[in-house]
Amino acid sequence: MLTLLVVDAANVVGSVPDGWWRDRHGATERLRDRLVPLARDGIADRPGPLDVVFVVEGRAGGVRPVPGVRVDAAPGSGDDRIVELAREAARAGRDCVVVTADRELRRRVAEHGASHAGPRAVRT
Repeated sequence: MLTLLVVDAANVVGSVPDGWWRDRHGATERLRDRLVPLARDGIADRPGPLDVVFVVEGRAGGVRPVPGVRVDAAPGSGDDRIVELAREAARAGRDCVVVTADRELRRRVAEHGASHAGPRAVRT
């Protein structure tokens, strides 16, 4: 079973002051596109292929999926949706890695057995 890689779009997009605030939607799409090769090749300690889920919220909600990257538009809190995905992975016995710099979110997903990685894991 593939490792589930859940990416906190808002947190990772906001981790680099590259002007993302001028075009949040475009910045989110650019990050999504950078995830495509990671879905195939993996990240540092998780070889590919990976099942990549890109969790978006708010103004980024219109971002569409691309081959290799599923987009999950959180109906409310993106963090709550990420925790739900970690819980579902644990119930299914799947390895789950959440990419975020949010310490509280890291704590919450760890309660369900998910590991975490910082934004640098996907911002190449």
